[in-house]
Amino acid sequence: MEEFRYKSVLLIDDSYIDNLINRKILEGSNFAESITVIDSPFKAMEYLVQSFKKKNPPEVIFLDIRMPGMDGFEFIRQLDQIKQEFYSDLKIYMLSSSLDPNDLKKVESNDLVAQFIGKPLTARALEEI
Repeated sequence: MEEFRYKSVLLIDDSYIDNLINRKILEGSNFAESITVIDSPFKAMEYLVQSFKKKNPPEVIFLDIRMPGMDGFEFIRQLDQIKQEFYSDLKIYMLSSSLDPNDLKKVESNDLVAQFIGKPLTARALEEI
C-alpha cells in the first residue's frame, strides 16, 4: 500500500499545461491521496465552501498568483473570511512563474501563505514542504 503525505490537495491554476505538469509531479511524489484540480478561482472558492461545510477541506492548496478575474492574493483574502467561519488548518503555497519582488513581499507578509514556489512544481520543492 502506498504512503501519501497528505489526504487531499487542491491545485488552483488557470493554465491547463501547468495543471497537467503539476498534477503529474504531485502524483509521482505520492504527495496526496486525492488531488483536485480547478482552473478558476471562483469555482475553487465554491468548492472550498462546500468542502468546509462537509468538514472535508483539502489539507494543502497550491494557488497560482496570476489568474483572470481574481488573483491569488484576492482569493486568499476571501478564503480568510471563510476560514474564520469554518476553522481549518490549511497550508497554502503560492505558485507563480513571476519573480516580481512585490509578489514575493506580499507572500512573505501574508500569514496564511506558507511559502512561495516557482512554477512548475518539482519533486524537490515538494520534499522541502
